[in-house]
Amino acid sequence: MLGRDERTGSLLTDHQRPTPSESVAEPSRRLREGEPGSAQCLLLTSTKYGPAMTFILLTNDDGIGALGLPSFAEALAGLGEVEVVVPDRERSWLGKAITRFEPVEVRQVEHNGRGMLTTTGFPADCVQLGIHALFDRRPGIVVSGINVGYNHGAAYMQSSGTVGAVLEGAIAGVPSIAFSMGTAGDDWNAWKQWAESIESIPTWERLAGLATSMVEQMLTAGIAGAVSIGLPDSADFTTERRVTTVAKVGYDRLFSETAPNVYMHTFGGLVDTGADLAGTDVEAASANVIAITPIEGAGHSEAHRPLAEALLVE
Repeated sequence: MLGRDERTGSLLTDHQRPTPSESVAEPSRRLREGEPGSAQCLLLTSTKYGPAMTFILLTNDDGIGALGLPSFAEALAGLGEVEVVVPDRERSWLGKAITRFEPVEVRQVEHNGRGMLTTTGFPADCVQLGIHALFDRRPGIVVSGINVGYNHGAAYMQSSGTVGAVLEGAIAGVPSIAFSMGTAGDDWNAWKQWAESIESIPTWERLAGLATSMVEQMLTAGIAGAVSIGLPDSADFTTERRVTTVAKVGYDRLFSETAPNVYMHTFGGLVDTGADLAGTDVEAASANVIAITPIEGAGHSEAHRPLAEALLVE
């Protein structure tokens, strides 16, 4: 039976906790088995918090090794019970992809003194499993991030695994909020190298506190739906906040030929399509302010009504 160490919050089994940091979680008596070849998932029972506490499902697309993950999980724990379900490696640029034909393996790990779960799947898989399969109750909110680099503009937002995770949460009717961190500077490669180095940890810790306060505000408001929030790396509680729309911008060529008939994904910058950026998430990032952007997946859009009407049979 899986429970929690009351002192550390780490997941425990009736047997000795697995010593390798990525050993397969011990099966419990509540193991759910699917069809042959499908994923086997553990149904976890938390004993640390009472039923009145908020249950927060935390995921990301940068994986278990993301520098900002430990501090974010710790900060969110001040609001209630936190369960971390993240990919076992970086899963960026995968949008809301769901694993269909391969098994998804769930592993119990201990990371920075906290019990977490990793999966071999994608960010949306993590949320799908976290809401429907792994725990004995649904989360009160899905939190995704904090991502390395802004998830803004239509092209990147629709490609983002961080955003895909919250869209999966919203589909299930769970309030969901995605966070990304970026910079107004021009040298993306140098900034990304810094953001993934230990020198950036104080920044991740500061933003974890700020993001947690915004999660609390969303919980207090009690409003369902999905929101993407872009945090400048300099942001604190005094930074201006704006409600924004998704900028209609694209990207250029993403794949470069590295050998005959072999192509690798290379980062492409935003492409200005000539759309008005006023009031958008991209404009807010350029102004170094916090962008709060309501988002939704496929659905009815009045903005494209003229296109739809053009296709009517006369």
